[in-house]
Amino acid sequence: MKKVRLGIVGLGNIGKFHAGYLLEKKIARCELTAVSDAFAPSLEPFKGRPNLKAFASCDEMIASGEIDALVIATPHYLHTTIGMDALKKGLHIMVEKPISAHKADAERLIAVHQQHPTQIFAGMFQMRVEPRYLKIRKLIQSGDLGQLVRVNWIITDWFRTEAYYASGGWRATWKGEGGGVLLNQCLHQLDMLQWLCGMPARVRGFCKLGRFHNIEVEDDITTYLEWANGMTGVFLSSTGEAPGTNRLELTGTRGKIVVENNRINFTRNDADMIEFNQAARSGFAKPDVWNVEIPFENANNPHGILIQNFVDAILDGTPLIAPGADGMGSVELANVLLYSSLIDQTVELPMESAAWEKKLNQLIAESRHEKKVVQVAAEDFTKSFNR
Repeated sequence: MKKVRLGIVGLGNIGKFHAGYLLEKKIARCELTAVSDAFAPSLEPFKGRPNLKAFASCDEMIASGEIDALVIATPHYLHTTIGMDALKKGLHIMVEKPISAHKADAERLIAVHQQHPTQIFAGMFQMRVEPRYLKIRKLIQSGDLGQLVRVNWIITDWFRTEAYYASGGWRATWKGEGGGVLLNQCLHQLDMLQWLCGMPARVRGFCKLGRFHNIEVEDDITTYLEWANGMTGVFLSSTGEAPGTNRLELTGTRGKIVVENNRINFTRNDADMIEFNQAARSGFAKPDVWNVEIPFENANNPHGILIQNFVDAILDGTPLIAPGADGMGSVELANVLLYSSLIDQTVELPMESAAWEKKLNQLIAESRHEKKVVQVAAEDFTKSFNR
């Protein structure tokens, strides 16, 4: 194979975005040869294009022989079933976030991939190529930040209107999406949280269902996380708070990093704070510090970088930046923080996937929420990138 023939299933906001740069030939050694969506109007812009076929059925596209790999950009629950089917039919897959709506489904998808190890299974976690997070990770891994002791992330600038939630019948429902702000908007931040800090050992969530919107899932959350080594963290988010805040603060024994307003500020301790604490002879002494602003540039099309990496993995065996199985961490965090809130208890990790699946099925069965779907104006959703 000299060129990868790509297909996209799901032509909503993100699916159309991927199709746009693929049709512009922005990715080397690959070609968009097929698209699929069950909603007929979504297919219209793609009909009649040379060397591109439009399918009303994803099953038909998978079986058509027109593609070698599939980008899955459908509503959440379909990620698992389509992903498993594509792997079984010999296709490589790139799955948009989340890799599955809940941990039990993620386990099923990963298990099928383990049965087909020669196929590439990647996840679209594009923040892993954002220079700001790469620099932060390097500071952590090099020891320049010392031992991490606390993380605080306030990401409340995900403001969404009622029109947003009314734009699709699947949005913000237990049956269609499986959760709210945690599973939808915050998945990339949760991926970063566990990518930078590792998975916590226990969590406690406090989630408000439909606090700001006429929806049945969470749109406002305050959560507490604790790691096995004693590190603690707080993660807050909302889709109903304006103007909102996006501030990541990481504290280590050698200093503190603050990421806010598109800047990284590093306040560096002259000495490790634990060692200084033990050696100081004054009750009010503090380590000397110096302040450094760490420069970085925003990545140019980070989604495209991951698609190129996906293609290179297929053709050359290049290691994946974001293996699909890595998506388990963010799914588990989204699930367990909400589950903890709903049962009003601290939950140890790893969580029991069957427990959340049972609770989610109960929420679906008992749902009496009536969803009103309306036509909304087309908008440039890419302004929500670079967080």
